[in-house]
Amino acid sequence: MQQRLAANRAQIVRAARRLIARGGFREASMVAVAAAAGLSTGAIYRYFPSKAQLFIEVLTAAVAHEIELLEQIAGAPGTAALRLQNAVETFARRALEGRNLAYAFIAEPIDAEVDAARIRSRREFSEVFQRLLRDGIRSGEFCRQDAEASAACIVGAFTEALVGPIAPGGKAVGPQTRAQLIAAISQFCLRAVRA
Repeated sequence: MQQRLAANRAQIVRAARRLIARGGFREASMVAVAAAAGLSTGAIYRYFPSKAQLFIEVLTAAVAHEIELLEQIAGAPGTAALRLQNAVETFARRALEGRNLAYAFIAEPIDAEVDAARIRSRREFSEVFQRLLRDGIRSGEFCRQDAEASAACIVGAFTEALVGPIAPGGKAVGPQTRAQLIAAISQFCLRAVRA
């Protein structure tokens, strides 16, 4: 019974994520999620009393995956500057490849409960960048600075720079423009912290 309940919950989260990836939060009504998960709408509400709670679970799982990727980059060999550049570029590239999902998780208008979860997610991203900045400060690659404030600024800068290119209705960014945008974002972040 427990396994079936857990499997249903995971199935609901996967279905919601697919719908959000296809068209943002607006595509993921509870009725649409239920149909995509092969369950009744009433069953969805047994697992998630509100759409906001479902979206928060989808967001939390996606952020955990992104944090895991960033942690791998942050812990890799190489200079702090190279690791910072790789982390920012990886985040930007993945956001541009999954525009609808990224827009939903970064900027799509949504209720306050989900927005609060977004803010918590940004803090989690900032913690990864704080560690990178502290490494760079210790090695002399980065100037002495408040790592917590600088990390928050970096996360704010690269997420804000992506909002326009990932927004719905916007023109898809071609490979050359995408590469230029990713390079511009990462270079800005590096210039902001270098000694």
